[in-house]
Amino acid sequence: MNRSIEEFMDNSFQWTAELELLRTIISNTGLNEELKWGCPCYTFNNANIAILGGFKNYCALSFFKGALLADTEKLLIQQTQNVHAARQLRFTSVSEINKCEQIITSYLFEAIEIEKSGLKIEVEHDNELHITPEFYEKVNSDKEFELAFDMLTPGRKRGYHFYFSDAKNPNTRRARIEKSTARILMGKGLNDCICGWSKKMPSCDGSHKMLKNQ
Repeated sequence: MNRSIEEFMDNSFQWTAELELLRTIISNTGLNEELKWGCPCYTFNNANIAILGGFKNYCALSFFKGALLADTEKLLIQQTQNVHAARQLRFTSVSEINKCEQIITSYLFEAIEIEKSGLKIEVEHDNELHITPEFYEKVNSDKEFELAFDMLTPGRKRGYHFYFSDAKNPNTRRARIEKSTARILMGKGLNDCICGWSKKMPSCDGSHKMLKNQ
């Protein structure tokens, strides 16, 4: 038994029953379960297949190459237009999961076959960065922020611009920029570790969540 995953489940108060049921269904596929990015992740021959997560309004089973699934039941959800490969199955109750058990299982086995085949998702990169007016407001009023952002790698800059521009509400965009300011001043990307405890440096693996519970 993976103690780290059990700790994750202990802290998933809102969706404990739903996530446990999804874990049971996934366990019948033979996928390996391990903790990645602070969540139960399922792999085949060390390749990521799917990951579980609990959110405010739903829990989700996300497929890393979900865009390649046939999705015959039309249930998969693309989180945002900037998410090219991953797709989610979202649930809000145990009964909903029970009704979809066969579908969930078939999608998991299809995802495994896709991984076996070596299929990859060809991503058409949008070379034009969508820079929001709120970002310009920030750099014009905070020269330290502007300098720190200019020092980031192109990939980190792109990640932030996608994150900022993905919000439709100007106030939400401003809030995201302010929330990210400390990371940017540290020279960190959106998904970089800032606690120093990650075992997947420089990426965050969710270790900070464990520290909060100690």
